[in-house]
Amino acid sequence: MTLQDDTLADDLSAPLFADLVRDFYGRARLDPMLGPVFEAGVHDWEVHIGRVAAFWAQAAMGLRGYHGNPLAAHRKHALTPQMFDRWLEIWDRTVDARVTPDLAEPLKARARLIAESLKLGLFFTP
Repeated sequence: MTLQDDTLADDLSAPLFADLVRDFYGRARLDPMLGPVFEAGVHDWEVHIGRVAAFWAQAAMGLRGYHGNPLAAHRKHALTPQMFDRWLEIWDRTVDARVTPDLAEPLKARARLIAESLKLGLFFTP
């Protein structure tokens, strides 16, 4: 299910996600926990922002354009579950600052689902 299924579809757009992702990374790169991981792992910020914005446009609106494997991309880095919690804190602040509450809550909920999925894929061992 995408957010497009809700009545919020008119407020969503690919440029909105590009702005959100750019703002998010501006904040995350300054974070003492996440900043070093992003600086070590991202070599072309414009490409990375475009890729992540396309991911969000697909995850939230069902728009085509993202080609990748988020789990494989995250496996390349020395991540901890706490980093995902911090990522969510920064994402939530970014979303709250840029969109109305009726749109912010579904975007934050989607981020929590994505983070939990990645954490399960990275850290769960049966």
